[in-house]
Amino acid sequence: MTAPMRIAPSLLSADFARLGAEVAAVIDAGADLIHFDVMDNHYVPNLTVGPLVCEAIKPWATVPIDVHLMVKPVDALIPMFAQAGASIISFHPEASEHIDRTVQLIRSHGVRAGLVLNPATPLSVLDHVLDQLDLVLLMSVNPGFGGQRFIESVLPKIEAVRRRIDTSGRDVWLEVDGGVNAGNAARVGAAGADTLVAGSAVFTGGHYAQSISALRDNALAGRAARTSGDPAHV
Repeated sequence: MTAPMRIAPSLLSADFARLGAEVAAVIDAGADLIHFDVMDNHYVPNLTVGPLVCEAIKPWATVPIDVHLMVKPVDALIPMFAQAGASIISFHPEASEHIDRTVQLIRSHGVRAGLVLNPATPLSVLDHVLDQLDLVLLMSVNPGFGGQRFIESVLPKIEAVRRRIDTSGRDVWLEVDGGVNAGNAARVGAAGADTLVAGSAVFTGGHYAQSISALRDNALAGRAARTSGDPAHV
């Protein structure tokens, strides 16, 4: 069975004055996940939202809430976000003193666990934890701000992680976040991603269904071109 191509709109680009309505609107428009960016002005140079906001949007979210913790230290916030309604919690290895322990902490709360790799984070951090992960999130920008340009050199990294996941035989999602838009979604899909985070590419312009469909269709076309052995058309 062909794996789905999931689109996860990032609330970082939503209208925070009407956040619940924005969550409902992008879900109605076809979103598969809600991506919830948490920044602490310490691990990254920005400050966003916490567990109370996650709890507040939970009644509006009929799809999983995908919490991306850009905070250091990370462990203390995990139980709070699990209680607030997170379905997936991902963290950066640089923010944990003991990566395995943090993964197990997430899973102990009945939440799916993800590890986030920045553009310069080596894939070797996956060597001893991939068998415990539900998701690998590759950053295609340096974390901290929305609206950044996609870093092209991340594409071979996506391909490398896709090979690792396929070799493992496990159903691990491969998510890409940062500068993803309809113009590069085909290349991201061809590289092996199955979950695309998009902020401004979804929320700018107000045509949520059209934007989500374009992202999904282009990513699926890229995957199909690679599968058929015709990457020149990606």
